Amino acid sequence: MNVELLYFESCPNARIVDVRLTALESELRFRLSRREVTTPGSRTPWFPEVRQPSSWTGRPFVGGQEPIGLSCRIYETPAGPAGCPTDQQLREAVSR
Repeated sequence: MNVELLYFESCPNARIVDVRLTALESELRFRLSRREVTTPGSRTPWFPEVRQPSSWTGRPFVGGQEPIGLSCRIYETPAGPAGCPTDQQLREAVSR
């Protein structure tokens, strides 16, 4: 399985999720790749154009109603809103 981390350089949370996904990579047996998005019109294989729903993201966390733009995203976690899902939320999302 492949997991692609989409991010933009100035996102303060991209580094955190990169570290968390890297730690989960061997445990969950996926291959992590990274793609820097520099404009809202950048292309990816699963969006005709990255109408990028915020900073780092991945298919499990995109629901289609997110605002479009290079901005930070907020995730609901058990501890409240955060810039990155918890390790457990990432495990569940990657396992789907």
